Amino acid sequence: MNDKNKRYWFPAKKYGWGWGPPMTWQGWLVMIIFVGVVTYTAIMYPPDKSPVVFLVNIVSSVLIFIAICWLKGEPPKWRWGDKK
Repeated sequence: MNDKNKRYWFPAKKYGWGWGPPMTWQGWLVMIIFVGVVTYTAIMYPPDKSPVVFLVNIVSSVLIFIAICWLKGEPPKWRWGDKK
C-alpha cells in the first residue's frame, strides 16, 4: 500500500518535526490511554515518594507512545509549512 492510500492515525505537523493531534478514533484512543497511564502513574506513584517507579513508568509510556506514532503516523521529517 502506498503512502497516498494509507490512513494515518497521526498527521505530520505543518511546521517543525513530529506529529500533530490524532486524525482517527484509533489515534484518539491511543492518546487517551497515554494520558490515563501518565495520570494514574502520577497519582499512584508520586515522584516524591516513588521516584524510580514514577520515572520508569513515565519513560516507558512515552517511548511506547512515540513508537506507536512512528508506526501509525505520517513519516516524520522537518516541515516548513505549505509550499504554495
